Amino acid sequence: MSGGEGITGPVSHPLVLRYLDHVRFEKRLAERTVVLYGIDLQKLLVACGSAGVAPEAAHHAHIRRFAARMHAEGRSARGIALVLSGWRGFYAWLGREGLIEQNPVANVRAPKAGKPLPKALGVDDAAQLADFTAGVSASDSEEATWLDQRDAAMVELFYGCGLRVGEVVALDAAETAAGQKAGHGWVDLQDGMVHVRGKGSKWRAVPIAGKAADAIALWLPVRASVLPADALSQTAMFPGRRGTRLTPQAVWQRLRSRSTAAGLAMPVHPHMLRHSYASHLLQSSGDLRAVQELLGHASITTTQVYTRLDFQHLAQVYDTAHPRARSKAVKAGESGES
Repeated sequence: MSGGEGITGPVSHPLVLRYLDHVRFEKRLAERTVVLYGIDLQKLLVACGSAGVAPEAAHHAHIRRFAARMHAEGRSARGIALVLSGWRGFYAWLGREGLIEQNPVANVRAPKAGKPLPKALGVDDAAQLADFTAGVSASDSEEATWLDQRDAAMVELFYGCGLRVGEVVALDAAETAAGQKAGHGWVDLQDGMVHVRGKGSKWRAVPIAGKAADAIALWLPVRASVLPADALSQTAMFPGRRGTRLTPQAVWQRLRSRSTAAGLAMPVHPHMLRHSYASHLLQSSGDLRAVQELLGHASITTTQVYTRLDFQHLAQVYDTAHPRARSKAVKAGESGES
């Protein structure tokens, strides 16, 4: 494949063809990347044609107008950024070839992408996952039984304390000087607190009570009975089959499988339970500062994203409950009118 072959819409502009050969043969980019460059540059040729300007004569104003048009047509901010990146490379090459004096894309930026909301479970779904048991029977292996109890305790810590996955896997079963030095947290059931070292090596204490405390109290004696005597890491609160400390990847896999077995519509990951913890706390208390402290956020700005989740919850309540929230057409449909 050479020149513009394989590009959606024939690319016939000689400078574009030369540039595609440059990235293919001199820069040795993957063929798929070259094809995508060609598609994006074909968009540039079409836009320049509609503006009555040659691509090598385009100015910043033209490029900004082209980007604004893509935005108006519904292209995502990320998509526009990728197109502009391709154009920027083309014009940079034109500059090195001495064909233009300034890169018209140099100071053009894509629209700022809206920050996606963190995914959080509804209260019912979170409770469904936390209450789930694997249905281990007497015929199942002893290993299956203790693994289920271990995973149930981990879920309760994620949802009941809002811990990060790194904080959970770093927990020790008891407080030790060596563990603290290594950054390992611990659970103090007597004081009702979980001590963890979070981001920035900052320690924080999170209250543990109710179902989370009960799950840990049930797990600790089971852990002691199944932990191999020659385990490499006998201090880990949540060991794997061989007694070594679980990795974050292993926890992700176990939680994903557990949420599927529990009948949830979407696979759940540890941070989703942290988001659920924060969102549900905020819905119930409205105390943003307290939620910030419990999550260990350095800035309250980070915590404020959960106010958007809370607003969504309130909006849904309004839409379903307020008599003035629904249109006449919806009410007519519910009453059987035609």
